[in-house]
Amino acid sequence: MADLNALATAIINGKAPDARALTEQALSEGVAPGDILNQGLVAGMNVVGEKFKNNEFYVPEVLIAARAMKNAMEVLRPVLAETGVEPVARVAIGTVRGDLHDIGKNLVAMMLEGAGFEIIDLGVDVKPEQFVEAVQSKNAEVVALSALLTTTMPAMKDTISALESAGLRSNVAVMIGGAPVTQSYADEIGADGYAPDAASAVDKAKELVRIAA
Repeated sequence: MADLNALATAIINGKAPDARALTEQALSEGVAPGDILNQGLVAGMNVVGEKFKNNEFYVPEVLIAARAMKNAMEVLRPVLAETGVEPVARVAIGTVRGDLHDIGKNLVAMMLEGAGFEIIDLGVDVKPEQFVEAVQSKNAEVVALSALLTTTMPAMKDTISALESAGLRSNVAVMIGGAPVTQSYADEIGADGYAPDAASAVDKAKELVRIAA
């Protein structure tokens, strides 16, 4: 019998082969894909996020857990699409123009996917118009901007201005993060939210789309 608690535990412990095998087993036994996602993968990543916030897990443990989650998602994602299970929301994420750092951005993307969000990863050195395009063509409801350099932070403001110019600002929530970024800077440029770390980013994204954490 499929054990979704065991799947959640495999995610928490970063056991990628186990996570994949348990997902395949659950699907073969007819467990609903949405249940596998929520009671297995999301439940596991929620624990990972809490441990990260409480300094019980650090970045390496989170990355290993996220890799296990992605392994399971490779099996589950096509079935979720077939059965029409809707993501919590669609997030367009990227490191802003002029900035090539991606570790933090990747970590946030993996944590968000583990929480049931659909991720549109635009990569690094992303121009404002690329974020605009993601909102227009992919129906992104959240835009997540990352910067690791003080010199690239102004591109966050430029991106918000581009969304305003395109008439999209009221349709999308903008959240920002990165080592030099602060809540006061988020307030200054008109962002809707700021997160100091990946686990907080999940909470903030849920808050912005009004989903209970």
